[in-house]
Amino acid sequence: MSGYSQIQTSIEAGVARIELDRPQQYNALNRKMVSEIANALESFDRNERVAVVLLSGRGKVFSAGADIDEMMNDNPIHLELLNQFTDWDRITKIKKPIVGAVQGLVLGGGFELALSCDLLISAAKTEFAFPEVELGVMPGAGGTQRLTKLAGRTKALEWLFTGERISAEEALKHNIINRIVQPEVLEEESLKFAMKLAQKPPLSLRLIKDAVNQADHTSVEEGMQYERKNFYLLFASNDQKEGMKAFVEKRKPRFEGR
Repeated sequence: MSGYSQIQTSIEAGVARIELDRPQQYNALNRKMVSEIANALESFDRNERVAVVLLSGRGKVFSAGADIDEMMNDNPIHLELLNQFTDWDRITKIKKPIVGAVQGLVLGGGFELALSCDLLISAAKTEFAFPEVELGVMPGAGGTQRLTKLAGRTKALEWLFTGERISAEEALKHNIINRIVQPEVLEEESLKFAMKLAQKPPLSLRLIKDAVNQADHTSVEEGMQYERKNFYLLFASNDQKEGMKAFVEKRKPRFEGR
């Protein structure tokens, strides 16, 4: 697909791919790149050919963080008027599952982008960190919130206060990533995993993600009521009829996302 200068996009077998494409700059996230990522995600969210999005970075690292040259002379009024985090908010509103494939370094804004994915597959020896404290600032695109929800207050504060690197093994232990694979098979394994998800009924994936996101900020009782409504809603879909009919007939279902 054309129209983007900071990312590469494609669609294959129900999986839309977004690749960060500034390898010479270690995929540093400038504002244009974040805007392009949000635009691509919204486009894929509306595309009936797409069930799952796979987000990755070209080169040796996923992303070394925000583009410091772009922001070093900013001031609060300029940042307020720029309202750059609107694009990050757009990313959080994507309904379809987003799988992230990360390698090398996942730092600062790059870590925040990874945490915006629903599932993360990491190459072995990948390192994660929020080094913003060393620059006299802090994460601003959800890093403090998402890391705390995943790893708990104590570990999140330790990593945010110190800026220390988190190994892939420790990230797995603290529920930051889903699995670790060898670097040479990261692309193959992550694409295989995304394609496996893309074979599932798209409406089920969409409403499962919606219900799980709801669990982040509601009580169990409120969340269960929300879950129940999504459960009922799926019984209006053709995929529910097809899935249950295929089960009874002992054959593979053919889901269409309707």
